Amino acid sequence: QVQLIESGGGSVQAGGSLNLSCEVAERIFHPISIMGWYRQPPGKEREFIANIISAGSTNYAASVKGRFTISLLINKRTTTLQMNSLKPEDTAVYYCNVLYNGDYYWGQGTQVTVSS
Repeated sequence: QVQLIESGGGSVQAGGSLNLSCEVAERIFHPISIMGWYRQPPGKEREFIANIISAGSTNYAASVKGRFTISLLINKRTTTLQMNSLKPEDTAVYYCNVLYNGDYYWGQGTQVTVSS
C-alpha cells in the first residue's frame, strides 16, 4: 500500500496561481512508473489533468496545456503541479495518482477554488 500526501490547494482569484504537491509518504522499493493529477469539478466526473513518466515525458489535458506544468522532483517521489492563469472552471478537487509496482494509488484530494 502506498500513501500519498497532497498539499497546496486553496482559493485564488481568476488569473492567479497555485502549486500543488504530492509526495509518496513512505519508503518505496521500486521506481514509480507514472505520477499524475486528476480533478473532479462539482457535479462532474473525475478527469485527467497531467502526468509525468519516470523517464521525464509529460502529458496534459487540452484544457490545461500551456497553463499547468507538472514536474517530478529529483527524489523521484514527489510531483508538483504549477497552475497559472487559473480560471473559475478550474475549480475542483484535485487528486494525485501514482502507478507503482503495477498498481494505481490515489491521494485524498485537495480543493482548488477559483473565483471570478
